[in-house]
Amino acid sequence: MSAWLDARFEALYQDLAPTRLAAWLANLPQQVQTSLYAMPHGKREFWLQTLEQLPPLTATSCDFKQATVRIGQAADVSAAQSAALRQALEVFIPWRKGPFEVFGIPIDTEWRSDWKWARVAPHLSPLQGRLVLDVGCGSGYHLWRLFGAGAQQVIGIDPSLFFLMQFQLIKHYTHQPPVHFLPLKSEDLPDFQGKGFDTVLSMGVLYHRRSPLEHLQELKNVLRVGGELVLETLVVEGNERTMLMPEDRYGKMRNVWFIPSVALLELWLRRLGFEQIRTVDLTPTTTAEQRATEWMRFESLQDFLDPQDQSRTIEGYPAPLRAVIIATAPK
Repeated sequence: MSAWLDARFEALYQDLAPTRLAAWLANLPQQVQTSLYAMPHGKREFWLQTLEQLPPLTATSCDFKQATVRIGQAADVSAAQSAALRQALEVFIPWRKGPFEVFGIPIDTEWRSDWKWARVAPHLSPLQGRLVLDVGCGSGYHLWRLFGAGAQQVIGIDPSLFFLMQFQLIKHYTHQPPVHFLPLKSEDLPDFQGKGFDTVLSMGVLYHRRSPLEHLQELKNVLRVGGELVLETLVVEGNERTMLMPEDRYGKMRNVWFIPSVALLELWLRRLGFEQIRTVDLTPTTTAEQRATEWMRFESLQDFLDPQDQSRTIEGYPAPLRAVIIATAPK
């Protein structure tokens, strides 16, 4: 597809080679190429050209430990360079997950993903020395936070060419840490037979899957024995027999299939053999956390809720409520 992009994937393969996941490399390069060519988009060549022609800037420092992922500083660039960089960043509007700051340019994304991180991070097992996978990583905000929290290597997967381009733009100006993006679905991942990742996150994915139990099994298959699952998803109030299946759309989203109660979700995990299952957070999504901004100029949560009753979606379903569940792969 692009020599520029191929070089980025080659760096990923080199980082994987000395790990216990090295056997994956027998098939992974072909998987990546197949997936990329299965992602036709009218703007693909324009996006690639934008990345290949990014202004040559050098970041004096990066910070992955704060709420705003920061690449470089305003003092690192001239006014002309800053204007050229902003033009490149605006090519990739909408920016949905963040926030970021790139050489002094703040990217106020649709989602305050730092709020989700603040809910998840205190409950993670220490990340030092861990191989971490983020399923459905979007443009990669949480990949950087995971690396900043000490992970040895972080890989995100998402079947979106657009998110891949956004991620590569951000990474281009870093010092090339072992943080990578694969344009794959969880269905594309191998069964690592208990020798996979130390920590696997799936945040905001489960309700988009027609078979949620299959998704949970896929997550189990990529964990090592005793590895940690971090599951963040929409839920509804109720008992082990409670689940919402929208008639058509939920919050104007067509691809929402099953929204279980916390009790039912924990039951699913038990049935699949997960251990030490615990719900560590339950938080309603508000219009302060998800909203339209200069960098995401389309409809957002405010438009998805009933204007007369913010506790309901525009279709009349319960407004978004999100749970974080931690579980351990069986030993």
